[in-house]
Amino acid sequence: MRIGIITVSDAAHAGAREDRSGAAIREYVERAGCSVIGHRIVPDEADLIENALREMTDDLDADVVFTTGGTGLAPRDVTPEATLRVIEREAPGIAEAIRLESLKKTRRAMLSRGVAGTRGRSLIINLPGSARAVVESLHAVFDQLPHAVALLREQPIDH
Repeated sequence: MRIGIITVSDAAHAGAREDRSGAAIREYVERAGCSVIGHRIVPDEADLIENALREMTDDLDADVVFTTGGTGLAPRDVTPEATLRVIEREAPGIAEAIRLESLKKTRRAMLSRGVAGTRGRSLIINLPGSARAVVESLHAVFDQLPHAVALLREQPIDH
């Protein structure tokens, strides 16, 4: 699979903090045999998040785009809103599976507002902002992504 990564963080964008969650996504997907076709770090600004999502889906034709960060309750956490403005169809089961698995580790998982959905032939999934939570979230859904991508790309699949 061709993977796009978007880290949403004011601090990482400004160079004041290392992008550990984006690095965790890259390490996970590359270990699984996927290729990372783009990785952007943007501040918590809805327009910039939307632009990065459009670039990954429309221009780079990513199979899956993972965002990390900006899914909480803080006023600047706008990743879900930006994602909802870009996607064409929601895939709520993905976000539900991530939260369900995360709740087994921490009760704070219920505060995550991440969403998932499709734009064209790409799947977009919001992940939390911590490296540990990213890995837990990927464990929860990654095995289903090849099937989802095959469906989006209208490839032969076994039902």
